[in-house]
Amino acid sequence: MPILEVNNIRKFFNNNEILKGISFSLEQGEVLSIIGSSGSGKTTLLRCLNFLEFAEEGTISVNGKKIYTGEKNVKINEKDIRTKRLHFGLVFQSFNLFPQYNVLKNITLAPELMKLDTPENIEKKARGLIDRVGLSERINHYPCELSGGQQQRVAIARALAMNPDILCFDEPTSALDPELTGEVLKVIKELKDSGCTMIVVTHEMEFAKNVSDKIIFMSDGIIEETGTPQQIFDNPRSEKTKAFLSKSLEKI
Repeated sequence: MPILEVNNIRKFFNNNEILKGISFSLEQGEVLSIIGSSGSGKTTLLRCLNFLEFAEEGTISVNGKKIYTGEKNVKINEKDIRTKRLHFGLVFQSFNLFPQYNVLKNITLAPELMKLDTPENIEKKARGLIDRVGLSERINHYPCELSGGQQQRVAIARALAMNPDILCFDEPTSALDPELTGEVLKVIKELKDSGCTMIVVTHEMEFAKNVSDKIIFMSDGIIEETGTPQQIFDNPRSEKTKAFLSKSLEKI
C-alpha cells in the first residue's frame, strides 16, 4: 500500500486553474523529485499537500487513510489542519527560522507546543538531529550567526523533529550560493539512505537524476510525464519534457 496517494487534485486562484487534476502515489522510503519550469504548479502542489493551500477538488490519503477531500468553500478548523500537517514536514527555500531563537529552540519549539513528548525527550531528540545534520558546534547559535547552508540544515532538523511520514522540500537550495548547495544536498542524500520518504521540488537536475526513485515533470498545471530518472532523463517521451531538459542540462 502506498504511503501517499494523491488523486485528481485541482486548485484555482480566482478563475485561474493552477493544478488541473494531479494524481500520483508514493511508496514508503521513496524519493520523488518534481521538476518543471517556474509557474508549472510545483510549489502550489507542495503547499496543498502541506495544507498551506486547499485544493478545491481531489483527495489526499496517507497510509490508506483519506485525510483530505477537496470541496469548494468548505472550512476546516485550525485544530484539524494542525493534525493533518503532522503527516508532512516542509522545508522552505527561504529557511523560515525564528530569528529570536537559537538552533536548539528552533527545533524544539513546535514539538513542545504540540506536546508530542516530554520536554526532556524532545530536547534529546533535537540534539540528536542537530548532530545528524552536522551542527552540534552551532547548537546555541542564532540564525544570523549561521551560513545559508547551516540555516537550511537547521530547517531540515526542525522538520524531522515533528516525526513526519513524508518530508517535503521546496527548492531547498535555490537561496544558496553554489558552494553551500552541496552540504544541503548531502544531508538529503543521507536521509534517503536512511529510508526517509521525501518529495523534493528541485531545479538541481543532477540531484534529481542521482537520488530520486521517480520523477514527475510538471507543465502548465498537469503532470506532463512521470517515470524513473533513467526514463525521464535518457528517454523522455514528451516534447515538453525534452525541451525543458535540454535547457536545464545546458546549465550543468
